[in-house]
Amino acid sequence: MTASIPQLPLRDELFLLGHDDDTGQPHVHRQTLALGMAGAVLIDLFLAGRVTLDPNETTCPASTPQLRLRVDRPVGDLIADTALASIRHAHPAATVRPWLRGFADDLYERTRAGLLAAGILHHHTRRRLAGLIRADTYLPTDTKWTVVPRARLRYLAVGHELPNNHTAALAGLVAVLGLTPHLYLDDDTTALTVRMTTVADQHHWQVRDITAAVDAAVGDLATAAYR
Repeated sequence: MTASIPQLPLRDELFLLGHDDDTGQPHVHRQTLALGMAGAVLIDLFLAGRVTLDPNETTCPASTPQLRLRVDRPVGDLIADTALASIRHAHPAATVRPWLRGFADDLYERTRAGLLAAGILHHHTRRRLAGLIRADTYLPTDTKWTVVPRARLRYLAVGHELPNNHTAALAGLVAVLGLTPHLYLDDDTTALTVRMTTVADQHHWQVRDITAAVDAAVGDLATAAYR
Protein backbone atom coordinates (compact mmCIF):
# COMPACT_ATOMS: atom_id res chain seq x y z
CA MET A 1 0.00 0.00 0.00
CA THR A 2 2.74 2.46 0.93
CA ALA A 3 4.34 2.04 -2.50
CA SER A 4 1.12 3.02 -4.29
CA ILE A 5 0.94 6.58 -2.97
CA PRO A 6 3.57 9.29 -2.57
CA GLN A 7 4.92 10.02 0.90
CA LEU A 8 3.45 13.31 1.99
CA PRO A 9 5.42 15.99 3.83
CA LEU A 10 5.38 15.57 7.60
CA ARG A 11 3.17 18.65 8.03
CA ASP A 12 0.49 17.14 5.75
CA GLU A 13 0.51 13.79 7.53
CA LEU A 14 0.29 15.54 10.88
CA PHE A 15 -2.64 17.66 9.64
CA LEU A 16 -4.51 14.55 8.48
CA LEU A 17 -3.83 12.57 11.66
CA GLY A 18 -4.86 15.60 13.68
CA HIS A 19 -8.45 15.44 12.41
CA ASP A 20 -11.32 12.98 12.72
CA ASP A 21 -11.66 11.04 9.48
CA ASP A 22 -15.47 11.11 9.58
CA THR A 23 -16.28 14.60 10.85
CA GLY A 24 -13.19 16.58 9.90
CA GLN A 25 -13.04 18.06 13.39
CA PRO A 26 -9.55 18.65 14.84
CA HIS A 27 -8.53 16.43 17.76
CA VAL A 28 -6.54 19.25 19.37
CA HIS A 29 -6.70 23.04 19.25
CA ARG A 30 -5.82 24.43 15.83
CA GLN A 31 -2.96 26.54 17.22
CA THR A 32 -1.52 23.48 18.91
CA LEU A 33 -1.69 21.52 15.68
CA ALA A 34 -0.17 24.43 13.76
CA LEU A 35 2.82 24.50 16.12
CA GLY A 36 3.33 20.80 15.49
CA MET A 37 3.11 21.36 11.74
CA ALA A 38 5.67 24.19 11.95
CA GLY A 39 7.98 21.74 13.69
CA ALA A 40 7.25 19.22 10.94
CA VAL A 41 8.24 21.75 8.24
CA LEU A 42 11.52 22.40 10.04
CA ILE A 43 12.23 18.69 10.49
CA ASP A 44 11.59 17.98 6.82
CA LEU A 45 14.03 20.75 5.88
CA PHE A 46 16.63 19.33 8.25
CA LEU A 47 16.20 15.77 6.95
CA ALA A 48 16.54 17.11 3.39
CA GLY A 49 19.84 18.75 4.33
CA ARG A 50 18.51 22.28 3.81
CA VAL A 51 18.81 23.65 7.36
CA THR A 52 20.83 22.84 10.43
CA LEU A 53 20.75 23.75 14.11
CA ASP A 54 23.88 25.49 15.32
CA PRO A 55 24.58 25.20 19.05
CA ASN A 56 28.14 26.57 18.76
CA GLU A 57 27.41 30.28 18.38
CA THR A 58 29.03 32.11 21.31
CA THR A 59 26.01 34.38 21.65
CA CYS A 60 23.58 31.48 21.63
CA PRO A 61 23.48 28.90 24.47
CA ALA A 62 23.46 25.22 23.50
CA SER A 63 19.92 24.98 24.87
CA THR A 64 18.68 27.46 22.24
CA PRO A 65 20.36 26.52 18.96
CA GLN A 66 20.09 28.89 16.04
CA LEU A 67 18.66 27.98 12.64
CA ARG A 68 21.13 28.11 9.76
CA LEU A 69 20.67 27.50 6.06
CA ARG A 70 22.81 24.67 4.78
CA VAL A 71 21.62 24.72 1.16
CA ASP A 72 20.11 28.02 0.04
CA ARG A 73 17.99 27.14 -2.98
CA PRO A 74 14.27 26.51 -3.44
CA VAL A 75 12.73 23.15 -2.60
CA GLY A 76 9.81 23.60 -5.00
CA ASP A 77 7.25 23.44 -2.21
CA LEU A 78 5.61 26.78 -1.39
CA ILE A 79 5.44 26.30 2.37
CA ALA A 80 8.95 24.86 2.63
CA ASP A 81 10.37 27.67 0.49
CA THR A 82 8.60 30.26 2.65
CA ALA A 83 10.22 28.66 5.69
CA LEU A 84 13.66 28.85 4.05
CA ALA A 85 13.10 32.52 3.21
CA SER A 86 12.09 33.32 6.78
CA ILE A 87 15.28 31.72 8.09
CA ARG A 88 17.41 33.44 5.44
CA HIS A 89 16.11 36.91 6.27
CA ALA A 90 16.03 36.57 10.06
CA HIS A 91 18.33 39.08 11.82
CA PRO A 92 19.58 38.09 14.28
CA ALA A 93 19.49 34.41 13.38
CA ALA A 94 16.26 32.72 14.46
CA THR A 95 16.15 30.27 17.32
CA VAL A 96 13.80 27.32 17.13
CA ARG A 97 11.02 28.10 19.58
CA PRO A 98 10.32 31.71 18.52
CA TRP A 99 10.54 30.64 14.88
CA LEU A 100 7.91 27.95 15.46
CA ARG A 101 5.52 30.45 17.03
CA GLY A 102 5.92 32.91 14.17
CA PHE A 103 5.74 30.41 11.33
CA ALA A 104 2.72 28.63 12.82
CA ASP A 105 0.63 31.80 12.61
CA ASP A 106 -1.35 30.91 9.44
CA LEU A 107 0.16 27.50 8.73
CA TYR A 108 -3.05 25.61 9.48
CA GLU A 109 -4.93 27.44 6.72
CA ARG A 110 -2.01 27.25 4.25
CA THR A 111 -1.62 23.52 4.79
CA ARG A 112 -5.34 22.89 4.38
CA ALA A 113 -5.38 24.94 1.17
CA GLY A 114 -2.48 22.92 -0.20
CA LEU A 115 -4.21 19.63 0.58
CA LEU A 116 -7.37 20.88 -1.12
CA ALA A 117 -5.42 21.94 -4.21
CA ALA A 118 -3.71 18.54 -4.34
CA GLY A 119 -7.04 16.68 -4.18
CA ILE A 120 -6.21 15.07 -0.83
CA LEU A 121 -9.00 16.94 0.98
CA HIS A 122 -12.41 17.90 -0.32
CA HIS A 123 -14.70 20.61 0.97
CA HIS A 124 -18.26 20.07 2.22
CA THR A 125 -20.70 22.78 3.24
CA ARG A 126 -23.54 21.88 5.55
CA ARG A 127 -26.32 24.11 6.81
CA ARG A 128 -28.10 23.73 10.12
CA LEU A 129 -30.99 25.44 11.87
CA ALA A 130 -33.03 25.97 8.71
CA GLY A 131 -29.99 27.12 6.81
CA LEU A 132 -29.03 29.88 9.23
CA ILE A 133 -25.72 28.33 10.24
CA ARG A 134 -23.15 27.24 7.68
CA ALA A 135 -20.59 24.60 8.63
CA ASP A 136 -17.56 23.97 6.42
CA THR A 137 -16.03 20.50 6.64
CA TYR A 138 -12.82 19.21 5.06
CA LEU A 139 -12.48 15.44 4.68
CA PRO A 140 -9.90 13.15 3.03
CA THR A 141 -10.80 12.12 -0.49
CA ASP A 142 -9.47 8.61 0.21
CA THR A 143 -8.90 6.66 3.43
CA LYS A 144 -5.38 5.77 2.26
CA TRP A 145 -4.14 9.23 3.21
CA THR A 146 -4.60 8.46 6.90
CA VAL A 147 -4.39 4.66 6.83
CA VAL A 148 -0.81 4.63 5.49
CA PRO A 149 0.80 6.88 8.13
CA ARG A 150 -1.16 5.08 10.86
CA ALA A 151 0.15 1.76 9.53
CA ARG A 152 3.74 3.03 9.61
CA LEU A 153 3.27 4.18 13.21
CA ARG A 154 1.75 0.80 14.09
CA TYR A 155 4.78 -1.04 12.68
CA LEU A 156 6.98 1.28 14.73
CA ALA A 157 4.94 0.72 17.89
CA VAL A 158 5.00 -3.07 17.73
CA GLY A 159 8.61 -3.23 16.57
CA HIS A 160 7.95 -5.07 13.30
CA GLU A 161 10.45 -2.94 11.43
CA LEU A 162 12.95 -0.18 12.08
CA PRO A 163 11.40 3.20 11.31
CA ASN A 164 13.00 5.61 8.90
CA ASN A 165 13.77 9.16 10.02
CA HIS A 166 10.49 10.47 8.61
CA THR A 167 8.33 8.01 10.56
CA ALA A 168 10.38 8.40 13.74
CA ALA A 169 9.90 12.17 13.54
CA LEU A 170 6.16 11.76 12.94
CA ALA A 171 5.95 9.52 16.03
CA GLY A 172 7.66 12.13 18.18
CA LEU A 173 5.36 14.92 17.01
CA VAL A 174 2.23 12.80 17.44
CA ALA A 175 3.33 11.99 20.98
CA VAL A 176 3.99 15.58 22.10
CA LEU A 177 0.74 16.85 20.54
CA GLY A 178 -1.31 14.26 22.43
CA LEU A 179 -2.63 12.61 19.28
CA THR A 180 -1.78 9.04 20.29
CA PRO A 181 -5.33 8.17 21.51
CA HIS A 182 -6.67 9.14 18.08
CA LEU A 183 -4.49 6.69 16.14
CA TYR A 184 -6.75 3.78 17.13
CA LEU A 185 -3.71 1.52 17.44
CA ASP A 186 -3.78 0.35 21.06
CA ASP A 187 -5.94 0.55 24.16
CA ASP A 188 -2.91 1.39 26.29
CA THR A 189 -2.26 4.83 24.86
CA THR A 190 0.16 5.75 27.65
CA ALA A 191 2.47 2.85 26.80
CA LEU A 192 2.09 3.61 23.10
CA THR A 193 3.10 7.23 23.66
CA VAL A 194 6.16 6.13 25.63
CA ARG A 195 7.11 3.67 22.90
CA MET A 196 6.83 6.25 20.14
CA THR A 197 8.76 8.84 22.14
CA THR A 198 11.52 6.31 22.87
CA VAL A 199 11.90 5.42 19.21
CA ALA A 200 11.85 9.08 18.14
CA ASP A 201 14.54 9.91 20.72
CA GLN A 202 16.93 7.41 19.13
CA HIS A 203 17.24 9.49 15.98
CA HIS A 204 18.92 12.82 15.16
CA TRP A 205 19.45 15.14 18.14
CA GLN A 206 18.35 18.04 15.95
CA VAL A 207 14.96 16.38 15.40
CA ARG A 208 14.69 15.76 19.14
CA ASP A 209 15.44 19.43 19.81
CA ILE A 210 12.82 20.61 17.32
CA THR A 211 10.23 18.23 18.81
CA ALA A 212 11.10 19.42 22.33
CA ALA A 213 10.68 23.03 21.15
CA VAL A 214 7.22 22.15 19.80
CA ASP A 215 6.35 20.65 23.18
CA ALA A 216 7.56 23.80 24.96
CA ALA A 217 5.69 26.11 22.56
CA VAL A 218 2.48 24.14 23.10
CA GLY A 219 3.06 24.52 26.83
CA ASP A 220 3.45 28.29 26.36
CA LEU A 221 0.13 28.33 24.52
CA ALA A 222 -1.61 26.50 27.33
CA THR A 223 -0.10 28.81 29.94
CA ALA A 224 -1.16 31.92 28.04
CA ALA A 225 -4.74 30.65 27.92
CA TYR A 226 -4.93 30.75 31.74
CA ARG A 227 -3.47 34.23 32.18
